Amino acid sequence: MIINEMTKINIKKKKILIRLDLNVPMKKNKITSDARIIYSLPTIKLALKNHCKIIILSHLGRPVEGKYQKKYSLFPIVKYLRKKLNNTTIHFSNTIDNTIQIKHGEILILENVRFNKGEKTNSKKLSQKYASLCDIFVMDAFGTSHRMEASTYGVGFFSKIACAGPLFMSEIKSLTQAIKKPKKPVVTILGGAKISTKFNILKTLSKISDTVIVGGGIANTFLAIKNSVGNSIFEKKFIKSAKKLKEKYNIFIPEDSKIKNENNECIIKNSCSILKNEEIMDIGEKSIIKIKKIIKNAKTIIWNGPMGVFELKKFRSGTEKIAYAIANNKNAFSIAGGGDTLAVIEMFNIKNKISYISTGGGAFLEFIEKKDLPAIKMLKKNVLSNNNI
Repeated sequence: MIINEMTKINIKKKKILIRLDLNVPMKKNKITSDARIIYSLPTIKLALKNHCKIIILSHLGRPVEGKYQKKYSLFPIVKYLRKKLNNTTIHFSNTIDNTIQIKHGEILILENVRFNKGEKTNSKKLSQKYASLCDIFVMDAFGTSHRMEASTYGVGFFSKIACAGPLFMSEIKSLTQAIKKPKKPVVTILGGAKISTKFNILKTLSKISDTVIVGGGIANTFLAIKNSVGNSIFEKKFIKSAKKLKEKYNIFIPEDSKIKNENNECIIKNSCSILKNEEIMDIGEKSIIKIKKIIKNAKTIIWNGPMGVFELKKFRSGTEKIAYAIANNKNAFSIAGGGDTLAVIEMFNIKNKISYISTGGGAFLEFIEKKDLPAIKMLKKNVLSNNNI
């Protein structure tokens, strides 16, 4: 892959703009999981070691573009980094048109890029503005590398030098190695609310997997082929597509579910017996036993998404037991990715038992599906237009 790498070019005393993925879960303006920040720290420290003037960009959540919303401000992350890098001066600006002059070895964090009009539409004007801030642009936000946005894509076309950060390179190399010649049997665990956002990757993974295990709203859409799913999340428009996929590939659909009834009681029942006022919240014990057996025999495991509403303790069991089953298979190469998956790994303290953890969700899945991403294309084109590096 012909792209510039931050670790292989001269960044000493340069003014660098780093796009990180600091999109961490927050509750009442407090960080509930710092995993993505921790993964980004080596890149920041590398820039500090080289006495760079460092400007950091990131998004947080899904605010209305062009509108400031306090709950999506990066300021809590700035406070976190000031504690983590307590010997470093870290400035913060709530506008891209900043007047803060930073010195070598200092950091300037700009406010949430999604507050900037034109970010999501990859505005040429905004991309040029980002590029004008630096000598070198560093793309190290693998989690957003599947999006053609101003801070992840457009900026690279106006930067003299655009390069991939260490985390970005680690992601690409590890995922390429994992999916090139996976050891069989390959087992994919795919959870989440919407099948529509993961249908293409579901098709791709079904082709390379011996078994695909579905959970959450994705499983509900498969269940809805023949059964009522009550008040459960599912997507009616994708029932026919799910049916065709099920007929062609080996897709494991939970045969029993933990549900919430109209009295807000938690009970387990067969997935084919869900009543009108009931809602599927987790997988049941029979399904857990069968899934654990499938995982135990796997040699390659691809995991994205929880089995149910794991945030609620009484509906956590399915996700917890499947997570431990993945972690306890010492004979398999396991790859896990996605925001919720990272939260699960952290919740159950199994980080050291997963072979490779990706910081990306959509990017993780899209790379497995297409073996390419918009950010990679941008970095390749930057090299072609700057052959003098």
